[in-house]
Formats: sequence, structure tokens, C-alpha cells
Amino acid sequence: MSMHVKKGDKVIILAGKDKGKSGRVLKVFTKTDKVIVEGANLVKKHVRRKSEAEAGGIREVPAPLHCSNVALFCSQCNKGTRAAVNVMSDKSKVRVCKKCQKEL
Repeated sequence: MSMHVKKGDKVIILAGKDKGKSGRVLKVFTKTDKVIVEGANLVKKHVRRKSEAEAGGIREVPAPLHCSNVALFCSQCNKGTRAAVNVMSDKSKVRVCKKCQKEL
């Protein structure tokens, strides 16, 4: 199944404990329809020391969110939006904001 977000997109979170926060998509899991957003949905993970130089302990790492809980962020509208696909004259496809028709 294709997803409406890709790696590197700026998104805003619509639901959950981080509702209203925005960030870039770091990783996309297409099989489970989940995405990892930088700085959002942080969980504490216990990490074992792997070498003498590297310290172990408790670290905060971003956990996956379901893709239905994020929306593409339009910098022109300054809010979350849906994306439409416009076909250019040279047959290339471009995603645009449904509200203001600006490229995303």
C-alpha cells in the first residue's frame, strides 16, 4: 500500500500525546503503515553498554506512529493538509497542497 508521507517530509501530528508537534519523517514502515517523526513520541529505552568507550543507560528514542495520525505540513497555509498530485507538462508528478496549490 502506498503512503501519503515519504522520508524527509515535514509533518504535523494529529493525535496522541504529541498532538500539534511537527517534525521531519525519519523512517517509513510500509508493511505496518507506521512512520518515525524526529522529536515526537519519545520513549525511554534501556541500552546495554557495547564497549568500554560507549556508555549504557537510559536513552530517549523516537517510537513509530501510525501514518493516519500525521498530516503533511504546508508552510504556506501553516497547518496540516492533504496532498494532491499534479502532472506537469513534462509528465513528471508533483505533490501540492489541496488548499493553496503550493508544492510540498
